[in-house]
Amino acid sequence: MRARAAALRVAAQTAVAGSLLLALAACAGTSSPAGAPAPSGTHSASASELGPGGATAASRSGGGNVVRCGSGAAVTNVSTAAGLQVALARAQPGARILLAPGVYLGDFAATASGTAAAPITLCGARSAVLKGTSITNGYTFYLDKASWWRVEGFSVEGGQKGVVTDGATHDLIYGLFVHGTGDEAIHLRSFSSYNVVSQNIVRDTGLDEQFFGEGIYVGSAHKNWCRYTGCRPDASNYNVLMDNNIADTTAENIDIKEGTTGGTIIGNTFNGTGMVASAATAWVNVKGNDWKILDNTGVQSIGDGFQVHRVYPGWGIGNIFRGNKATVPGAGYGIYVQSRHLQTIVACNNVVTRASAQISNIPCQNS
Repeated sequence: MRARAAALRVAAQTAVAGSLLLALAACAGTSSPAGAPAPSGTHSASASELGPGGATAASRSGGGNVVRCGSGAAVTNVSTAAGLQVALARAQPGARILLAPGVYLGDFAATASGTAAAPITLCGARSAVLKGTSITNGYTFYLDKASWWRVEGFSVEGGQKGVVTDGATHDLIYGLFVHGTGDEAIHLRSFSSYNVVSQNIVRDTGLDEQFFGEGIYVGSAHKNWCRYTGCRPDASNYNVLMDNNIADTTAENIDIKEGTTGGTIIGNTFNGTGMVASAATAWVNVKGNDWKILDNTGVQSIGDGFQVHRVYPGWGIGNIFRGNKATVPGAGYGIYVQSRHLQTIVACNNVVTRASAQISNIPCQNS
């Protein structure tokens, strides 16, 4: 049964990867925003590494600034905030919305879904900026039960939250520059599963509430399950966070909540500069089950590099760390695991430098 389940997971991953590759063929990029480093590059990963939410094709296509959505009757060219609102409201499967350079002031929401064969695309150059009206409320770009979207290339600035998904699946959030948010930059929430967040640059979060200033946030804290998911665990599962470049976040660069299962964090570049001790003490905090944390690189943590915690019964179990490189100048560990009973695997090929402690507070494994 386990072998058959594993084969089905790999087959699901392959199908998702293929659809993402087709969608990305319409949008190509070449450069990064001024003053920000390029995304961390392309990462080659096997289907078994990524699991059912994986999409290596998303990473291999390249990220950046100059975006082409193509031409023809299916393309809607947008140059004003009002025009964008109309285009989002009218979007149907297969639609492509191209943002002209400029500032689009407001909070923008998508509610229609594409399909596997005909996703909806919203793309623009980095100089196309969706700018929220306030850092104390509102989502600058909101995928509200909007699945099979491809969102690429432009900038998202301000808002209490930058990019949020609720009840959305099979979305690709790719090559954005998300910065200057009141709380977190990118949040996958309320049963948002099988999504790929790749090649994004995240900066300057937590400008309103430092405690909520994560770079990428998956799921919901158990105290919020009754608010967002009918008092059930927020099963935002099998999401892939790949090749993102995250720094200047007041809380974790990536926060993985209890209730989530089977995601992958791979090939990202982390920097703890700007982290506030009352909000976070590691780049990545994993509280879900069966996540794979692979081949990431981090510097300048104020505590540990990566952490695993059990904050709710039944969660924080079975997570795997392989091939990560952590420069931890403080007294922390490269990978801290709250309890040996959490069945965490820390491979011995993780590399930790400048830490006064070891790779981890639990023994590493060569398997």
